[in-house]
Amino acid sequence: MGKYILKRLVDLLPTIFVVAIIVFVITRLIPGDPAAVMLGPQASVEDIQELRDDLGLNEPLHTQFLQYIGDLVQGDFGVSLTYNQPVISLIMDRFPNTLVLAFSALVIALLIGIPAGIISASKQNSVMDYTVMVISLIGVSIPIFWLGVMLVLYFSVNLGWFPATGMGTMDEGFITYIKHLVLPSITLATIPMATFARITRSSMLEVISQDYIKTARAKGLKEFFVIGKHAFKNALTPILTVLGMQVSALLGGAVLTETIFSWPGMGRLIVDAIDKRDFVVVQGTVLFIAIIFVLVNLLIDVLYKIVNPRVNYSSGKGGEGK
Repeated sequence: MGKYILKRLVDLLPTIFVVAIIVFVITRLIPGDPAAVMLGPQASVEDIQELRDDLGLNEPLHTQFLQYIGDLVQGDFGVSLTYNQPVISLIMDRFPNTLVLAFSALVIALLIGIPAGIISASKQNSVMDYTVMVISLIGVSIPIFWLGVMLVLYFSVNLGWFPATGMGTMDEGFITYIKHLVLPSITLATIPMATFARITRSSMLEVISQDYIKTARAKGLKEFFVIGKHAFKNALTPILTVLGMQVSALLGGAVLTETIFSWPGMGRLIVDAIDKRDFVVVQGTVLFIAIIFVLVNLLIDVLYKIVNPRVNYSSGKGGEGK
């Protein structure tokens, strides 16, 4: 497995390089002049040109790109045009906040979505099954921005149970901290929760129909052990695949949630950077999320081996059996 992990880490480099190219090109296509935005509407053309020279924005694109790649090789994500701080420092300040939000949403999604999928599969074609599937369909269809606004309107404005915006601190008390976390976590967890329910049901139905499950039942094993010990363990592989995708999606999809709830995370940082035309921050944060994405996928491949020891890594294909 060690050789496989090393090979995958090496294989990540071309992926990161391609992402860096795409991000560099897209950020240069963002309308607006960063220098003009920084100086404001009262700035003269000469002042804007002078600032563009200072920032290196008047250099040819290929020169800017080579400088960008050269800095990345040295682990330098650049310096923010508006914050005048290293981008990696801004990311490290905001990433823990996004991580807390994403982890909380993931826990909610797993604790509700997977049991719902198991119950739905074990009671196929029942009222419970149809109810779970209808709720799951609604869950994957609800726009995050609409759900977030509705939760704020009802639970914050009307009932006053939870804060509408901001992130609490432990200095204010654990209860206050959790209250700030509830609404954005539920908003972000809705789509993954519904996705886990649907994929768990589908995977469990496929496993339950296997002969060894029928044999276990014929031996008189209790249904709880048949489903929990035998069926669920063998249904984990597709769930792990979705888990890897959802972890990455939560980190990237937090942009809308953090904007709605004024959560000081990476998503909010990206939105503010786009608004200020700070392409250095945009390309740095997007590239950082891409790195997290590929590392999570690598971790999921390793988990495959733990869950299913028959997975063969010698061929370099994580899903190939011996």
